[in-house]
Amino acid sequence: MGAFAGAWSELAAARLADAGFRRGGARAAVIELLDDQSCALSAYEIEAKLREGGRGVARASVYRVLDQLEGLGLVTKIEVGQGIARYEPNRPGSDHHHHMVCARCGEVIPFADDELEATLDRVAARVTFDVSEHDIVLHGACADCRR
Repeated sequence: MGAFAGAWSELAAARLADAGFRRGGARAAVIELLDDQSCALSAYEIEAKLREGGRGVARASVYRVLDQLEGLGLVTKIEVGQGIARYEPNRPGSDHHHHMVCARCGEVIPFADDELEATLDRVAARVTFDVSEHDIVLHGACADCRR
């Protein structure tokens, strides 16, 4: 389990309950799986990992849960291209990171950069813009695909 595992799933369950969503097996399974991940997964990967773990959840249910979580600001949806999106928990107090996506194999590599964050803050200040959130996705080729 990750360093923040457990806290996010409890937060997600509470926010969903406050929003009027009833507890459900598919929702709990998706939340539990996401809580144990260090980076973003696609809906297909979530479905496959749940199946491997003996929890068969229909793809439509996975998408429905992800839409609910995104709507409540509990997950970040990362568009990685070719119509594929990946999702990861928005963990309170965790370090903000961005992603590099390999256009060939689809590998997603998280990265953090303090200088990039400072640059974004300077740009926002220069144009008097209050940035509430941001995500940067760099597309290119991973080390294996460059060879």
